[in-house]
Amino acid sequence: MPSTPLALFVGLPNPVLSDDEFAMFRETNPLGLFVGRRNQREPEQTKRLIARFREAVGRDDAPVFTDQEGGRVQHLDAGPWPLFRSFGQFAELARRDFELGKKALRLSSQAMAAMMTELGLSSGCSPVLDLVFETTSAVIGARSFGSDPDVIAALGREVVDGLLETGNMPVMKHIPGHGRATLDSHKERPVVDASRETLIATDFKPFVALKDTPWAMVAHVVYSAYDRELPASVSPIMHDLIRKDLGYEGVLISDCIFMESLSGSLPERVKHVLDAGFDIALHSHGDIRESEAAAKAARPLTDAALQRIAAGKARLGNLKIDYRSAHAEVEDIFASALAS
Repeated sequence: MPSTPLALFVGLPNPVLSDDEFAMFRETNPLGLFVGRRNQREPEQTKRLIARFREAVGRDDAPVFTDQEGGRVQHLDAGPWPLFRSFGQFAELARRDFELGKKALRLSSQAMAAMMTELGLSSGCSPVLDLVFETTSAVIGARSFGSDPDVIAALGREVVDGLLETGNMPVMKHIPGHGRATLDSHKERPVVDASRETLIATDFKPFVALKDTPWAMVAHVVYSAYDRELPASVSPIMHDLIRKDLGYEGVLISDCIFMESLSGSLPERVKHVLDAGFDIALHSHGDIRESEAAAKAARPLTDAALQRIAAGKARLGNLKIDYRSAHAEVEDIFASALAS
């Protein structure tokens, strides 16, 4: 097993880790695992899966991420887990009573973090800081806090801090902003033609406001004012924009490389992400053959990436809360607000 992990997250097709997958992960040592709905059936099964991956790579703290924003993007939506509200619903509550909306969102974020931490999950890849407009692809929709960058930043702060203090890693997405994209980057390559001045004043603004967030996920979106050809996630120009102009110093991970905004084979996509300067490529789907091919194309994490990862981990708190009680309190807040 390589001593330094590969700059790669891998995925699995099933809720168990096969012997062949175990052996392959032991041999290649990918940094982390991404689990989705297909991998998570109930708490004990999820815990076993996570523990077995960490045993394979020989790191008890190997990061295991999922998508757990709330609303339609929550991969812990089977078994006994409570269902959480979308960011759009919290934004609506905040429009009625801003302080109450922030309080409810902070509490919900803490509850979600406590639930994930209990399972061994390192992150739910949240919050979404993309703006939403009438023309925004439905892939964002209610995942967004709205169209006001200052409101998005304020509400996003509640998510980031709520997750951190409860021991779960926030990952702001999709830097530098997916909101002006009219196409779904899962299926097509979106091109945003807004000017630099417009992007700086709007889409980029929440990411700058929350640039202390330890991790960020990079959009598969073309921003033609900067790079007319390449999506941000494989663009050295956009990497430099995020690092220099936006001032972001945390861990940068690509959105899933299976998305059809990217071109080339899966190994080529891994290489393009890393060649652009980003820290980690996310390969969240695929069978063992695809994961092995992605691993062969990846390279060990850089010293700078290792330092960024360590700095993020150092910020995790250990607030202990009963996530079911906290979730119930959030639901009481909504019930009272909607009744008034």
